[in-house]
Amino acid sequence: MGSVRHYGSRADMKRWWVHCLALSACFAVALLPASAQETPGAKPGVDTLGRDNPRGAMRGYLEACRAGDYERAATYLDLSGLPPAARTSRGPVLARQLKVALDRTLWVELDKLSDAPEGERDDGLPARRDVVGTIDTAKGVVPMFLERAKAEGDTLIWKIAPATIAQIPALHQEFGYGVVGEYLPPMFFQIQFLEVQLWQWIGLLALVAVAAVVSWIATVIIVRLARPVVVRMCTGWDDRALRLAAGPLRLIIAVTVFSAGTYTLGLAVPVQAFIAALEKALTIVAVTWLLVRVVAVAAHTVEERLVARGQTVAMSIVPLGRRTVQVLVLALATLAVLQNLGINVTGILAGLGIGGLAVALAAQKTVENLFGGVTLIADQPVHVGDFCRFGDKIGTVEEVGLRSTRVRTLDRTVVTIPNAEFAGMQLENFARRDRIWFRTTIGLRYETTPDQLRYVLVELKKLLVAHPKVHPDPARVRFVGFGAYSLDLEIFAYVLTTDINEYLAIQEDLLLRIMDIVAASGAGFAFPSQTIYTGTDTGLDAERSRAAEAQVGAWREQNALGLPHFAPEQLARLAGTLDYPPRGSAIGAHYARAARDAR
Repeated sequence: MGSVRHYGSRADMKRWWVHCLALSACFAVALLPASAQETPGAKPGVDTLGRDNPRGAMRGYLEACRAGDYERAATYLDLSGLPPAARTSRGPVLARQLKVALDRTLWVELDKLSDAPEGERDDGLPARRDVVGTIDTAKGVVPMFLERAKAEGDTLIWKIAPATIAQIPALHQEFGYGVVGEYLPPMFFQIQFLEVQLWQWIGLLALVAVAAVVSWIATVIIVRLARPVVVRMCTGWDDRALRLAAGPLRLIIAVTVFSAGTYTLGLAVPVQAFIAALEKALTIVAVTWLLVRVVAVAAHTVEERLVARGQTVAMSIVPLGRRTVQVLVLALATLAVLQNLGINVTGILAGLGIGGLAVALAAQKTVENLFGGVTLIADQPVHVGDFCRFGDKIGTVEEVGLRSTRVRTLDRTVVTIPNAEFAGMQLENFARRDRIWFRTTIGLRYETTPDQLRYVLVELKKLLVAHPKVHPDPARVRFVGFGAYSLDLEIFAYVLTTDINEYLAIQEDLLLRIMDIVAASGAGFAFPSQTIYTGTDTGLDAERSRAAEAQVGAWREQNALGLPHFAPEQLARLAGTLDYPPRGSAIGAHYARAARDAR
């Protein structure tokens, strides 16, 4: 049997507890370094402020400045060039001054900075230095550097370089807020929204009010000074043009005043860029507004001149031209505004081109009729109210529209023809005649003797020459041939009228006078027939035949036979010797009374 040791006494129990405590202490000492290594931020070489690379350093600095914590922002500045006693007080001031200068001159794009601990290697600078950007000053270009240096211990961190820190007072002197920064309470600089500080918001609102007042006063003065000049020009635009130009002019002046005032507010670079783009857009809007109104005034002036000239048909193209020019101006202005706002308009133009092609293909007939209407209005082959022949129909034009033309026919129906089809037709415009053609062929019976025929020819020529409504050149009557059953005489002349109703009345008078001449000659009009003659029936008036023959004989004796032509003195004696309207007519009596009253 072996012996067994017991821990029953107090001494043994004390020794056991001492052994346990010693063992626990050994485990605690062994585990302590491992736990310390797992604590975030306690690793050697890692900066808790994110300054282990250039991007992290600038991000931390900007975030601290935007939060208004300039003491923390000062930890991102390498203040080794300052006396140690001044670093605590000067650091936050320099951090704030640098932020003000950066806001006005350089917008830091963090994505372009290196996120590697070694920084950018291919920038041609020393390995421990990176450039954030450059600031244009009155004395030249000032680069902003970041440098890698040792912090407490062996940690390597990036800070804004001492060379840049040394330039901060000069940068603040040039780009600082000046008197505003000295006298305004800090609250006006600490409160900000969208990178715009409170005092800048107040300044922007004040600028808007000042620009509105100045533009209104300046526009009133300019309009009053320009009115006498415009009146002397006698262009017909006068006050109407000035009134329409007042609005765009007011907007241009307001934008100019506002743009000049924004440079005194020290706005951040992106804010200033946005306002500049907005000012360009408003300037484009103002110029477009002015051009649209100028087009409207010009179109109104053209309409007035067309009315004065009686060109009422051409007026229908003026609204189309005005709208087309205005739409074109608005489209170009929209593209210019989008381009200035940074939007790529190339894709928009490509889409509009494809869409326009699709619309043109779908509306081919409509576009064709539209251009046909423009052609009709510009070329003006017919006017509203003209009597014309189109195709195999005739009628009076009632309307020339942009899509179709409406013509009222002799049946009093309205025919609507698409402009493309109407413009391609052969149009005969009766209203454009300067005179109306009178042409007829009369057939005399074969029993007519040559002298009777000569009598008829001479008297018909006298009729045409003497009639005041017949143009004497050309006015001819010719024996043109032997017909199947008649001796054919052709009468050719122009009646001095363009009114169809008046022409019909003159034609009636001429035909009646022709009948009188044929009757006076003893001849007669031929008609299709078969005649059987007996020895005693000649069918002719012997007495009148002898009279006509005697008259022809007298003309021969007197050398006054008007064949083949009348002598000039005969023409002079015959011109206008017939009365027209014929004697005894009501209208002739009316004209006679009017002539007596005028005397």
